[in-house]
Amino acid sequence: MIEFKGLEKTFEGKHGTVHALKDINLKVDKGEIYGVVGFSGAGKSTLIRCVNYLEQPTDGNVIVDGSDLTRISTKEIRNIKKKIGMVFQHFNLLNSKTVYANVAMPLILENAPKAKIRERVTELLDFVGLADKEKMYPDQLSGGQKQRIGIARALATRPSILLCDEATSALDPQTTDSILKLLQKINEEYNITILLITHEMSVVREICNRVAVMEDGNVIEEGTVFEIFSTPQTETGRNFVNTVMHTEIPKYVTDMIAADDNVYRINFVDHTAARPFLSQISKKFDVEVNVLFGNITELQGVPFGNLIVTFQGAGQEISGALSYLGDNKIVYSEVNAYAG
Repeated sequence: MIEFKGLEKTFEGKHGTVHALKDINLKVDKGEIYGVVGFSGAGKSTLIRCVNYLEQPTDGNVIVDGSDLTRISTKEIRNIKKKIGMVFQHFNLLNSKTVYANVAMPLILENAPKAKIRERVTELLDFVGLADKEKMYPDQLSGGQKQRIGIARALATRPSILLCDEATSALDPQTTDSILKLLQKINEEYNITILLITHEMSVVREICNRVAVMEDGNVIEEGTVFEIFSTPQTETGRNFVNTVMHTEIPKYVTDMIAADDNVYRINFVDHTAARPFLSQISKKFDVEVNVLFGNITELQGVPFGNLIVTFQGAGQEISGALSYLGDNKIVYSEVNAYAG
């Protein structure tokens, strides 16, 4: 559906060349919600703008629905862009136009018949829950309502891809939750592929199937939401996960740990979160288990537990306990307590 191959983007500025994207290789499958997370300046906005060719790559390939945008004509690119909707952080609505006119604008620009415009706008306003607001103006709406209008406008031309550029970062938590539910509804009912960039890991946790973590123009790790949340491979990934999962070991815990203690992080997912594996380990092996820190939360409706424990016992007994965890599909990793 969307694929980046060796994507590079540089900008020339008064202080020299800025390398915004560096050898990006990603693939977004049809019908999924794919998140790209990173701090400001990571390159994520530049990446998403390459999909609808608001930014032209310096090198590499951007493939949308099988067409390489870097190798086709301007006319062909325009036709492909009609199938790409975009939702912006600050809504980008026309304050001088009514809600109806804002949603209708893409269809008006396509010279669609008035009857077709009326039918489509009515359908979309009903879909986003604002059927009674069509005669109002953006300044009369709340932030969440403005974003719903922005989403309805992005859907006007029946796109197969929806790009979301920090679509919830200007909203309060409750409104954010409602917008995320709307995006899920769009994905499920219209089968629209969503590429979403954000600096909020909570957004990724709620609706994304897969996620890429960006830093300094690079994709530093990529995987399913479960993979990234359960076993982040980079410091930046761990920092993002910790903003919502609170997996970092507190100092008061590390102060209790001796240098030769066997410390492990154990992740419990789905059905394993409710089973008494730690008590079973104490019964099966001559090992004392001490839970130092942890929590249980949900990842997209699936229970997810994260515990920091110490195992005390002979090396052979501890090895047996760890093998028992592995045999039961429980992810664990040794922890350097002093590094968190």
